[in-house]
Amino acid sequence: MNEQSGKVVGKQALTNEEAPAAKGRTEAKQGRSRFRPLSPEHMPRDYAISLDAYRRGGTDAFIGRSPDHLVKQRLTGFEPQYANIIDYIIRITHQIWEEKDIGYIYDTYSHDCLVWDDLALQVGRDKIVADTTSLNNAFPDIRIVAEDVVWAGDDAIGFHTSHRSQIIGTNTGFSRYGAPTGRRVQFLCMANCVARDNEIFYEHVVYDTAEVVKQLGFDVVETAKRAASSGVTAGLPRDFLGGEPKRTVGQGKPEKVTVPTEIRDNPEEFVRAALHTMWNRRNLGALDQVYHPGIVSQQTGSRIFRGTGQLRSFMLSQLAMFPDVLYSVDDLYWMGNAQEGFVVATRWSMTGTHRGLGRYGEPTGREVNIWGITHWLIEGNRVTKEWTTFNEFGVLIQVLR
Repeated sequence: MNEQSGKVVGKQALTNEEAPAAKGRTEAKQGRSRFRPLSPEHMPRDYAISLDAYRRGGTDAFIGRSPDHLVKQRLTGFEPQYANIIDYIIRITHQIWEEKDIGYIYDTYSHDCLVWDDLALQVGRDKIVADTTSLNNAFPDIRIVAEDVVWAGDDAIGFHTSHRSQIIGTNTGFSRYGAPTGRRVQFLCMANCVARDNEIFYEHVVYDTAEVVKQLGFDVVETAKRAASSGVTAGLPRDFLGGEPKRTVGQGKPEKVTVPTEIRDNPEEFVRAALHTMWNRRNLGALDQVYHPGIVSQQTGSRIFRGTGQLRSFMLSQLAMFPDVLYSVDDLYWMGNAQEGFVVATRWSMTGTHRGLGRYGEPTGREVNIWGITHWLIEGNRVTKEWTTFNEFGVLIQVLR
């Protein structure tokens, strides 16, 4: 069609007079949806805006104030003091948690935000304020030490961020687990947020809760039993029994996909194929293709696996406990390029039935939802470092309820 015939919507051509009205209707329709999916063009192709770049100049250059050296980014709708999305995530975290300006949550979370934590969906920022107050009371000297922030998106579609941090504090106040113990804790936390117009409106956060309970000196299993008996269901009804996750169709077999041996501009095909092959096809021999021989994997429970052999043993233990488990990639975005390497954030979930022996006790036949967040550092077409948190305390509650 030529320029005079207007724009095509569906199969019907619109005149140039009709096109602006159609454009307005399209924008209005998009405006009704706050959560819009990312595309490859929304992924940063370098590390100009990254936590590593943010730290340059030393601690005094960025803690509690906007660094002068940062690459500026368009942040329409955000408060003007933030230079880019990394600056926004790091400084609102510092202000809320370490400067104790808990009320700043009212300015940086939407009133109707949806937040998935280790156990279930929390709705509304008032619950976020209450939970933040409670955790600060339990650990008044709490520190949130950022390890990395993977980001993608823009101010129009929304910024997606995956914030990996170490949380450190001393238990001198009452917590949801009991009276203060005076013990110091350190644990991994990963939080995936979507923000637009200065507000986070969607978040998945996974604390290493089972590890916290253990470091406080409480019995993890007994604490999980108490939570289960109090009505906490960790995302499933109390009386729910196991079914069969749809990993195959009838007596069929899981799809076989090829894991690329070379990653160019887009690592998504490699990540999805690798995870499907290892978890859903149960091909743990593929670890030698996916991971570097010297892989270091930090996992929930302060577990550190070195080399593919240790990591393979851990994955086997998961599959043995939940032999019908289905692994799903729920969200995925990345930073980087083939020359400098990629950092990939994957939010995932697994559904399976507790039918095998393992660290969660005798098989109960209960269906369990496991969800978590993983960061991969990919260099030279292999994963060289991995960080994973999942809702292990929530798994115990589901098994023991």
